[in-house]
Amino acid sequence: MSCELCDADGGKIVWRDDFCRVVRPAVEGYPGFLRVIVNRHVKEMTDLGERDRLMQVVFACESALRGLYKPDKINLASLGNVVPHVHWHVIARFVDDAHFPDPIWAPVRRAATPRPAVTDEALMRAIMAAL
Repeated sequence: MSCELCDADGGKIVWRDDFCRVVRPAVEGYPGFLRVIVNRHVKEMTDLGERDRLMQVVFACESALRGLYKPDKINLASLGNVVPHVHWHVIARFVDDAHFPDPIWAPVRRAATPRPAVTDEALMRAIMAAL
């Protein structure tokens, strides 16, 4: 079986270690969107021995996004229905983004207020500082 998160990075790599990687997917209107992806193929969280490490990285991403973007809310999501490989979405949300208060995968509610993206370098430094 082919897995898109085993076969490809899943976005532009911002930070990586032997266990997982943090990528920045190209999602228009959401410059503060990160994915934390376990490097090896794991389908469910309970199959993962390093759950504490994974959540440490997820929380570091949340902290980095909060510090750099000052969002109104952070969304954390781990679904895996489309891509059954353990990964977390960490998304900076704003009351004036295109979907708020709905998930970013819902129909668009309004035109979003554009926000500049911080650099990958700034994200990497903020994640490392939070770890």
